[in-house]
Amino acid sequence: MATTPLSDSDIQEGLARLRGWEREGDTLVKTFKLDSYMAGLALASAIGTIAEGLNHHPDLTIGYKKVRVVFTTHDAGNRISQKDLDAALAIDALNYPRA
Repeated sequence: MATTPLSDSDIQEGLARLRGWEREGDTLVKTFKLDSYMAGLALASAIGTIAEGLNHHPDLTIGYKKVRVVFTTHDAGNRISQKDLDAALAIDALNYPRA
């Protein structure tokens, strides 16, 4: 069963509840800045565990001291859905990086 994509206003409302996430076209994106490469690997692993639990998997790019996370919903026509916002909110709950 296909997932319904969100309207522009629903996406903006959802982004207002997130920390540091941005819309890039039909994706939700966040780049985490880290203290070390190993911290990035650990964060990517935590994100992967959350994604697996939600059965909604982002594209992850691990670089030197950064991790980029990109969500879109394939069964919503590669557009943003509530699944993307929910996954981003779950990742935000990691509270990383800690203040």
